Amino acid sequence: MMWLWLVLGLVAAQRLWELWLADRNTKRLLAEGAVEVGAAHYPLFVILHASWLAAIAIVTPWTTIPNLWWLAFYFALQFGRLWVISTLGRFWTTRIITLPGAPLEARGPYRIIRHPNYVVASLEILVLPLAFGQVWIALVWSVANALLVAWRIRIEDRALQDRRS
Repeated sequence: MMWLWLVLGLVAAQRLWELWLADRNTKRLLAEGAVEVGAAHYPLFVILHASWLAAIAIVTPWTTIPNLWWLAFYFALQFGRLWVISTLGRFWTTRIITLPGAPLEARGPYRIIRHPNYVVASLEILVLPLAFGQVWIALVWSVANALLVAWRIRIEDRALQDRRS
């Protein structure tokens, strides 16, 4: 069985679904008067995630059998991702979109951690390459992601500052 292509295909399909959902939610929020903040860095995240999957696909021999523990951990992370998406509902996007006057979410994973989506995505970027023995991809893309996420969190926190109670 070609585990690599099966797993990468599922991950790519999930990411495409998320982009569709995020785009739908973004359009609805903007129509309600929301504003986007930090749009200039968004393409860097798209490039990061696309190149991460591409690097795994290019470097990993297609006959590689994944480490099932790392793979199970990766798939367990999807419950965290779905928890975030379902908690935010119509407010979940892949961009920084803020609707003035809307309360900040304090339920679900947001009771525990301020930026759960970034934690899940960061762990995914680390764990999936490890499932296929690609330690250097895990390290390089994790560092790049950490730099981008730190930048994004500063932008997001400033944008949401007036909505914090």
